[in-house]
Parts: sequence; structure tokens; C-alpha cells
Amino acid sequence: MKASKIGEIDFAKGNGLVPVVTQEARTGKVLMLAYANKEAVEATMKTKRATYWSRSRNELWIKGDTSGHVQKVRRVLVDCDNDTLLYMVDQVGPACHTGKHSCFFSKLDSEE
Repeated sequence: MKASKIGEIDFAKGNGLVPVVTQEARTGKVLMLAYANKEAVEATMKTKRATYWSRSRNELWIKGDTSGHVQKVRRVLVDCDNDTLLYMVDQVGPACHTGKHSCFFSKLDSEE
């Protein structure tokens, strides 16, 4: 597996942010999608706790600091274009703010 460095991530395409898909390492279930800037990625790599950039609060967001539903990062993967990350995590409690395990629990109907 090719190893990438934080400096190789293309934060410029997303105005300083990259999307982060978060997946449960044990089950492979997609838990959530969030965004990270360089500082958030550096913190994630250093602490092994999923850290994101909150676009609504305009600040770093360490998952679980207020809820206790932490994400322990096992591995971080970078896509082929160096502009999207995948956090493989051990999820403690629900990942979604609604209390669901995953943020992806609603089916989209084809009818309008």
C-alpha cells in the first residue's frame, strides 16, 4: 500500500477542506461524512481520535468531546486524487447526532 503525507493532500480544491468518509473498521458500515482541514487531519493523526472541521461552528470538532461517542481512528486512507479521506474507526456509541448508529438511515424515494 502506497503511503501518502499530509502535505500531499489537496486541500485547495475545497477551499481548505477535504471530505472525510468515516467507516466502522469492524463492520465496514459507513457512519458519516464530514470535512477536515489540515489542522484537523494533523490532530487526527497525532491523537488517533477523529477530528473534523465544523463548517457550522467554524472550529475544530473532536468527535465525542461533548457526546462521549468517540471515534478511535485505526487507519486513515487517501483517495487516488489526494482530495478525499477515509477514516477507519472504532465507534463508541452512535455516530449520528440523532442517536442512530450511522447518519445514513433514510432511503431516498424516486418519486418527488
